[in-house]
Amino acid sequence: MNTQEKYIKRCIQLAKNGLGTTYPNPMVGSVIVHEGKIIGEGWHKKAGEPHAEVNAVQSVKDKSLLTNATIYVSLEPCSHFGKTPPCCDLIIRTGIPNVVIGTVDPNIQVVGNGIKKLIEAGVNVTVGVLEDECYQLNKRFFTFHNKKRPYIILKWAVSQDGFIAPVQKEENKPVWITNQYSRQLVHKWRSEEQAILVGTQTAIDDNPKLDVRDWTGNNPTRIVLDANRRIPKNNQLFDNQIKTIIISKPSDEISTENCIFENIDFDSNIAVQISDLLFQHHIQSVIIEGGCKTIQTFIDADLWDEARAFKGSTLLKDGVKAPHLKVVENKRLLINNDELLITRKHD
Repeated sequence: MNTQEKYIKRCIQLAKNGLGTTYPNPMVGSVIVHEGKIIGEGWHKKAGEPHAEVNAVQSVKDKSLLTNATIYVSLEPCSHFGKTPPCCDLIIRTGIPNVVIGTVDPNIQVVGNGIKKLIEAGVNVTVGVLEDECYQLNKRFFTFHNKKRPYIILKWAVSQDGFIAPVQKEENKPVWITNQYSRQLVHKWRSEEQAILVGTQTAIDDNPKLDVRDWTGNNPTRIVLDANRRIPKNNQLFDNQIKTIIISKPSDEISTENCIFENIDFDSNIAVQISDLLFQHHIQSVIIEGGCKTIQTFIDADLWDEARAFKGSTLLKDGVKAPHLKVVENKRLLINNDELLITRKHD
């Protein structure tokens, strides 16, 4: 690992502190180095707040060192006015002579303009250091801007004998297949994604909250499929506590601030329509938690980026079979007596 890679790796490490809190902005980390010593660090914490480069510059105690320093940043500095001023202007104004960038920003408002602006101002710019790692850091952001859809994560839990749910339940609440540690991990995942989606039957059978009560973080926007509006109005998904989008056939339902009704044609390309709809709502990532029919719809449409499948020690003996996905295993983890398989799709 060379010097530039070492500092970009630190930028990535810092940027990850913003996972789940920067939407719709990307996660970005920045490091300022003077004569082989880090004199400033920062990361983007929340949309509307200072960007990584600003926080890094502000953390430098002796600003006179900036005119002989190098600023490292995991993503191209912005060049446009949004909720905050352009970071390029700050770098130029402070007189930092060298900029090392992990990868180009895909946002149409930036996409190379920041690099161009820095070069035109006489700054020495290096681009493409640990580019793949910087891309993976912001896979959600890149998917959203490049593919015009959210990053899609499929998640399910299967019993030891291959079922994700029993045929019948005595009451409307989940039947737990995994242990409490796996369930807490799922709540952590929810805090990292911008939205969570379930189908009609899951909403009826489990009456889920789809929140992060077992973790600290932001609740994702809840997306619920309810073509024929079969979900009871006393379902927890209609509690108005969390922003919820209900996707159904055309109706006269009136949306409120936290309960938004949207329509699609359920007779064709459901997964594509949902992806387009979430893109229109500026949702960069969604974790699809069920049920089997909903998950299989996205698999069959080849619209997914990652699959996370738990296998618990529970025996159901009969029930709903797990989704069918032909994959090559990428990662296998053990969580006490549960097994977790994570597969990432490669285009």
